[in-house]
Amino acid sequence: MGFVRSDESKKMEIEELKRMLVACAAVHRRKDEEEFKGARNNINNVPKEIGGDGEEKLVCVTSGVSFLGLAIVNCLLLRGYAVRILIDHRDREELRELMRRTCSNSVSVVTAKLTEADDLTAAFEGCRGVFHTSALADPAGLSGYSKSMAEVEVKTTENVMKACARASSVRNCVLTSSLSACIWRDGPLQDLSSPVINHESWSDESLCIDKKLWYALGKLKSEKNAWKLAEENDFKLATICPGLVTGPDFIQRNSTATIAYLKGAQEMYADSLLATVDVTRLAEAHLCVYEAMNKTAFGRYICFDRVIASEDEAENLAKEMGMPASKICGNAHDHIPCPFELSNRKLTSLMSSTLGRCYTESLSE
Repeated sequence: MGFVRSDESKKMEIEELKRMLVACAAVHRRKDEEEFKGARNNINNVPKEIGGDGEEKLVCVTSGVSFLGLAIVNCLLLRGYAVRILIDHRDREELRELMRRTCSNSVSVVTAKLTEADDLTAAFEGCRGVFHTSALADPAGLSGYSKSMAEVEVKTTENVMKACARASSVRNCVLTSSLSACIWRDGPLQDLSSPVINHESWSDESLCIDKKLWYALGKLKSEKNAWKLAEENDFKLATICPGLVTGPDFIQRNSTATIAYLKGAQEMYADSLLATVDVTRLAEAHLCVYEAMNKTAFGRYICFDRVIASEDEAENLAKEMGMPASKICGNAHDHIPCPFELSNRKLTSLMSSTLGRCYTESLSE
């Protein structure tokens, strides 16, 4: 869910995509050889049809070269999907040449502006599903996440939802929101309906404005508008609200979203609400929800695999990001747990029932 990409982070994303596509090409070559010999490997093999109607299993990933976007694309390829990566014009020629030389049958690139609903409609046409990772670039190239960026994100998400409704082929959309859209609630604990924060919890908009939590505000308003548009246009939507997204080199490759998410980190830590999720596990959750949308999946899902609950954990996280631990846990030496509780039981249950024990073990309740 990266928002501002430095030249270094952009190069890292392109290099990661290159490695992924080369690996994809190797998988396809092995598959072709096995089929020629009459052998079939059923691991990760998914039929190329949906619902028996003969349509190719094609989905679109917006900002497909972002930190999360790449992980979702890789996960989809391993499950046998054909993937259309939506990018801006800056990366177009390099990526298209890369597709030509690797696994062009499984991955294609389309250029579209997230600010133009008509562009997005054309980009989505032919795709059965859309993964909107809520990634966008700050045109000013500034670090951080401002109030104006929150407004741009809301408008961008509205455009994606309108395009999903207009594109005749699109049936389902999975939107990446944020745990920050759930945890910022106003008032003392005793006045709140429940100390448990789960998929039914929403942050308070006025509180986000008062605290200048623009990242949380952008995610909150984007998600609420998305649900309104999905209901008005009668198409299926599911949203995933992840904690701080981590993984290899996450601070370099996802710097703006990381910094923006951690505004208010001391308060989140004190309330036992500072949670993280590995980018690969988050991508798997996206795919799991998408594949279950025609059966049991619905609504919102909270996704995390760790809650930062001790100073040692806070120090380790701060070390990964190259910042003082005090930025996360303050100057307190003894952390007194708050009675708030994060729950992702809904997602854990879904992944347990649809994709097996390996996912259950990777997600905490």
